[in-house]
Amino acid sequence: MNRTIKLSLITTLLLSSNLIADEKLEDILVTSATKTTQKLEDVTSTINVITAQQIEERHYTTVTQALNSLTAVSINSNGGLGTTSTVRLRGFDNNKVLVLIDGVRYNDISNSSGATFAHLMASDIERIEVLKGAQSGVWGADAAAAVISITTKGAKDGLNFHASQEFGSFNSTTSNVAASYKNELFYVKASQSRIDSDGFTAQAPKGQDLKNFEDDGYKNSSSNLKAGFNITPTNKIDISHSIIDATTNYDQSVYDGVYPNSVLNRVKSANSQAESSNKSTLSSVNFNHIDSFNEVDIYAKKSTFERSYPQEFTKEYEGEVKEYGIKSKVPYMNNSFLLIGGDYKKFEDKAGINKSFTNKGVFLTNYNKFDGLVGGETIFTQSLRYDKYDEFDNKTTGKIGLKHIHTNIEGLSTSINYGTAYNVPSSFQLYSFYGNPNMKPEITKGYDVTITYKDLSLTYFNNEIEDIIDYDFATSKYANVDGKSKIKGFEVAYNADISDVAVLSLGYTKLDAKDHKGKDLKRRVDQSLKFGLDYYGIDNLHLGLNGEYIGKREDTDFATYAKVETGKYTVANFTANYEIDQHMSLYGKVDNITDKDYQTVYGYASSPRAVYAGMKLTY
Repeated sequence: MNRTIKLSLITTLLLSSNLIADEKLEDILVTSATKTTQKLEDVTSTINVITAQQIEERHYTTVTQALNSLTAVSINSNGGLGTTSTVRLRGFDNNKVLVLIDGVRYNDISNSSGATFAHLMASDIERIEVLKGAQSGVWGADAAAAVISITTKGAKDGLNFHASQEFGSFNSTTSNVAASYKNELFYVKASQSRIDSDGFTAQAPKGQDLKNFEDDGYKNSSSNLKAGFNITPTNKIDISHSIIDATTNYDQSVYDGVYPNSVLNRVKSANSQAESSNKSTLSSVNFNHIDSFNEVDIYAKKSTFERSYPQEFTKEYEGEVKEYGIKSKVPYMNNSFLLIGGDYKKFEDKAGINKSFTNKGVFLTNYNKFDGLVGGETIFTQSLRYDKYDEFDNKTTGKIGLKHIHTNIEGLSTSINYGTAYNVPSSFQLYSFYGNPNMKPEITKGYDVTITYKDLSLTYFNNEIEDIIDYDFATSKYANVDGKSKIKGFEVAYNADISDVAVLSLGYTKLDAKDHKGKDLKRRVDQSLKFGLDYYGIDNLHLGLNGEYIGKREDTDFATYAKVETGKYTVANFTANYEIDQHMSLYGKVDNITDKDYQTVYGYASSPRAVYAGMKLTY
């Protein structure tokens, strides 16, 4: 791979919709902004794109590792691989982010905390789109903070094969294999990845050596199948099927009632043993028709989630989402289109709760692109959606965006977006032992403003959440909290070639997140700095340094209910890639190169220094 291509790949790492001056990036396509394929430069919303090449160059194992490289994203993890991982985007909770895998919902209705990010591996991913801001006007519920759309790799022309093997710390092994075939009539692609790691302890008293506690291992087997057939030149069918099957060892919290706050009980917790299993199956079939008037998609999708916690109070969870829909994209004028459609969803909790509810929605998006207005190019997008639930009040949400690319000042663009959104309670929050069937959806209103000049981008965002759903410790039930929580801040991103052989990427976020009483929301980082430096000065060799600085972050010690500090540290990682030839490459990586002792959730361990090496074959 020549240096020019490598540079164009790595500079897209923190790419937003407003950083499009480089001609090498102008053909990147996204689907999350309007439910139809668009060029990245034509999206008004702030959107980050992580590509397969970036994942491979930095050798991210999990989706959370890749997401953590972006501005305004922070991760809280209850231990190592497979343990609960919360993705906070612009200060919003995990359950306010809609996650799609090949267009299929990954949000589990039986789970109170949203999508289960812990089991999403990165090996078979073609693209991750992170669309920021309130998006219910396009996608409906669960999209109050953002939409994260993950597209798995597809088939390439002809017969192709890929395999890789990695070994490393904690007796970890990672294997990936994929094969595909594509011609003018049909395509098929299959992949399989496996991870097996002894891991390290999930819980650990702060400052103690992790080697003093038992290890919590993890196993993950993820497979994906894609196929398609061109019925005629204007009609085709695409199918996808993914299975994620994982087993996690974790630590239960031990309180014997005698010394609830003692170090002894913390040690007992760190040495406890429990196991959970998690299986997700995501399937879709899509019929696509194109004619001179419009493009039509008719689709059916299904998500099933099976989770087991034999040692816990609630042992079994089983959620299911079925979705059926149709949409039509009608182009008009030179650079405009109208997208109209409707969908039906059934959400069902089958384990213990045995409850279900349905949603019927209709949606409309109008897109206009005007040349020559006010000395440049203007993009105007309007979206409106109406949802009818059988369990909640009907809801209308919207989204509007305006972007102007200034031709009189090369490299300058400005954009503004406003949206309304809502989140419905999960079946667990409504009907479980801890549930409250009288809860209503949360309401979110938010806007952002972005100014971009060449390699530098600045975004200000402001959001307000009403009737937020939270756990009430006084009643041991979930409830809507009276009042409004407010989250605001700004992001700064800088990505540039600093020499002929080096690329620098920086991302800074300042966050102000307050609850309904004006107090800081827990586990939010007040400021963070993401950094990356990549060097290509030696033939066939790439060297990379990346990491983050985390500012102030407060948590609660639930043994004493005292406030504790979990921030104010820096973690850095190193990667090296060497291409032997066009078919074989070797790589190595070191996570947490300074062996920093830190915790993103108080009382739960994070990885010490870890070393990995691997080989990749492509034919």
